[in-house]
Amino acid sequence: MSKETLLPMLAAHVLEHGLGNASLRPLAKAAGTSDRMLIYHFGNKQTLIADLLGYIAKVYSASLDAGMGKEQAKTRQECVARILAQGRDPAMQPFQVLWWEIVAGSARGVSGYKEAAQAIMTELLGWLEGQMPDGDPDPVGGARYLLTLIEGSLMLGVVGHARTAREGLLASDLSSN
Repeated sequence: MSKETLLPMLAAHVLEHGLGNASLRPLAKAAGTSDRMLIYHFGNKQTLIADLLGYIAKVYSASLDAGMGKEQAKTRQECVARILAQGRDPAMQPFQVLWWEIVAGSARGVSGYKEAAQAIMTELLGWLEGQMPDGDPDPVGGARYLLTLIEGSLMLGVVGHARTAREGLLASDLSSN
């Protein structure tokens, strides 16, 4: 076994059970190995979790890429609509649940969660900048604006206020839904 073969099994476990169950023994069991072998491959639990979250972020990014289609969005509105549609896909729900667990852990001051959340947001912002329409006058600022709208919309949906999010986007004239 190697890091590369362990990470998909560890990711499946964390996406199903969350980070609260991410102690070495359950992770090792999910990967069909021992906790000692995890330490051998990753060095320590902190590195294992950081590498694991980085791997999950890449899987999530690839899923987002697939949902964006082959052609660049023509407008910011189209970009938001595509991302929100992908975010509502049932296959994306484990990623959303894990993300909100990381956000909650960050808010509670759980060790490593804030750093993980910052790294994921930085990665997502960079990805979103690349999704901005050709000729966008401010792709960096636009990506930050859209990220704020998207995160807020997804959070409202999770707490049962999807209608509030849709109406808010319509009021901002940034939704084709």
